[in-house]
Amino acid sequence: SNGINAEYGVDLKLVARFYIELPKLQAFLFQVHLSYNYTPYHNFRHCFCVTQMMYGLIWLCNLQDKLDDLEILILLVAAICHDLDHPGYNNSYQVNARTELAMLYNDISPLENHHASVAFEILSCTNSNIINHLNAEQHKRFRSGIIKCILATDMARHNEIVTAFKAIDTFDIENADHRLLMMMIFLKVADISNEARPMDVSEPWVECLLQEFFMQSDAEKLEGLPVAPFMDREKVTKPT
Repeated sequence: SNGINAEYGVDLKLVARFYIELPKLQAFLFQVHLSYNYTPYHNFRHCFCVTQMMYGLIWLCNLQDKLDDLEILILLVAAICHDLDHPGYNNSYQVNARTELAMLYNDISPLENHHASVAFEILSCTNSNIINHLNAEQHKRFRSGIIKCILATDMARHNEIVTAFKAIDTFDIENADHRLLMMMIFLKVADISNEARPMDVSEPWVECLLQEFFMQSDAEKLEGLPVAPFMDREKVTKPT
């Protein structure tokens, strides 16, 4: 999977365009792999599926003619990093259990803030810094774009983001705000794209997600925390 993720960068000519050194790209992907946990759903395989879908969407929607190279790089890196170090317990649990992440980020998208933070921690290491040849302005745009795209994957913000995108009367590709909203939508689409895959691929992911949901709701019951009905093993019925 690491090798294929690296190939995406080569194929889209991002490696040559941004002078990304292949040993650094390999080290970056290896550190990313290590930073995903062995949770039932939010693991490196999910990261790979989202990245693969993003790669497909870039070609399918001809995004290279609509976005600049840095924005394409942002989309791919955001896809790779969007769930880094996910603990398998969602934001509701983080806030209700008053976890360290919830305390650190003041209950505001604690997981997504953490994913973005871990991404830049990896990028700050010399041997895995794939953006070391970006100039100051490019680095500023890259950092801002990654943070905004990853934070957009918090489903609590779904209506806010979709409403803002739908509110655009005439989409203007030259408008930076319009492009950014589109990029956020693309990452959101890739993140929940399992249902668009063939049944034999998508079906096992439902089981993985339910396993993670039940793991959380069991913990919430033990700890006396609120339990969402869609995560409760006693209330969820899976259609056949």
